[in-house]
Parts: sequence; structure tokens; C-alpha cells
Amino acid sequence: MAFFESDDVRIYYEFDEVAHAPVLMLSNSLGTNLSMWSQQIPEFSKHFSVLRYDSRGHGQSSVPRGPYSIERMGRDVVALLDELGLSRVHFCGLSMGGMVGQWLGVNSAHRLLKLVLSNTAAKIGVEATWNERIETVRQHGMETIIPSTLGRWYTEEFRARFPAEVATTRAMLQSMDLEGYASSCAAVRDMDYREEVKRISTPTLVIFGTEDPVTTPSDARFLVDCIAGAKTLELHAAHLANIEAADAFSRGVVDFLLGSEPDDPQSK
Repeated sequence: MAFFESDDVRIYYEFDEVAHAPVLMLSNSLGTNLSMWSQQIPEFSKHFSVLRYDSRGHGQSSVPRGPYSIERMGRDVVALLDELGLSRVHFCGLSMGGMVGQWLGVNSAHRLLKLVLSNTAAKIGVEATWNERIETVRQHGMETIIPSTLGRWYTEEFRARFPAEVATTRAMLQSMDLEGYASSCAAVRDMDYREEVKRISTPTLVIFGTEDPVTTPSDARFLVDCIAGAKTLELHAAHLANIEAADAFSRGVVDFLLGSEPDDPQSK
């Protein structure tokens, strides 16, 4: 177990180093923790030193007083890289983690080799919806939002076929600190990068799920249209595409980072 303390937060991370291999950093979605990447680790570790961490307010990281911001989360990433002496890394983030990736692409591009933005958007949702969710969680706890959340994160077919995976995700949501979750909701609510993403010049892969109701295919296409030279990978999945389409996700990311084109007819 490893922790890094910076300013107001204590960040938990796991760093599996492979000699002479480039570093791939993974950033979790809202309401999960670094274990969401478990199915990717066997494949990623064949090619990269893998650095995973729990975003502030999540998992084993501390829960500073909120609200948070995506900028603050991005600066947590930079501080962790500085602590570990890592000058440049590949970065892969999903949903909220993908918003952190966008911030890094705009503000700290010199720290990035390549960028993977999965199931994310330059702006996610509307203010009223986020405010309602924050209020619901603060008043009634996480259990009240878990059924609808799982319904957005996985297709009905996946939920029926793989109940153990869904139960693992449910447990992550149940373990969330209420302040950490609500403050992170505010960070996602407040980020609008629809103009800023045009400034990303890092080689970028945008992954999306055809059945994702949270960050839709049109959200992904917007990112691709705005980021010069961006590639796309379309997967049959809902929001947590790295779990629902784990093998295709892992293969697509590895191919992109190693220089190959993702095996997808929608690649651009």
C-alpha cells in the first residue's frame, strides 16, 4: 500500500513497475476506485508500468472538504507524477477520469505521451440534475441512487449475464464516502471544456459505448471533431465500457499506445 500527501489530500496509489517500460496511468470514474481497472491489469502489465490511484474522495484516498474541481483533481495527478519522478506518462481516464485527462491535455500536455479519453465528455449533464443528485445523496445516502446508477453503467444484457461484476460495482458505490461523492459530483457538474478541448494536441484515443446513456456517442464524436487527429474506438457497452467490453477495451488501448490503429471500423 502506498500513499502520497499533497496539500489537503492523501492519495492512495498502486504502481506496478516493469523495467524499461513506459508508464500508463489510470484514472477512475465517479463513484468507483482503482479496482475498476482490475480486468485491464493482466494485459496492460505486459507492456507498461501501470500506475493506478484513487481520486480524492474515493477509495482509500482521503476525503477533503468539498466541493472539488476537475482542475484540483488534475493537479493531484501532476503532484503524484512529481512525487514519483515521472516526467511523461500515457494517461487513460474514464468518465470523471476522462475529464481529468482533458484538463491535463489542455494544461499539462508536456507530462503526457498519449491520452485515452473513455466514456467521457467535454460537459456531462446539466446543473439541475447534478444538484438534485447531490441533495439526494446528502439527505438519503448512496443506496437511493445505486439502482439507477447501475442501470446507466451497464446494459440490461450485461447485468443479467454477469451479476458478480455488477455486485462488485455495487459494493464500490456502497463504500463511497458521502462527502467525497457529493463533492466530486460538483466537480463534474462545474466542468465545461467544450471550447478548451480544441487546444488538446496530444495523440488521443476517444473510446465510447454504443449503449452509453451518460456520455453518448454524440459526446464522443464532439471530442473527436475538436481534437486534431483523434482516433475513435466504438464498443458495444454502456458507461463502464472497460468492464462490459473488457477484452476489446484493453486490446484497443494497447494497440493505440503501442502505435497500432484500434481494431474498429469506426476508427478515424
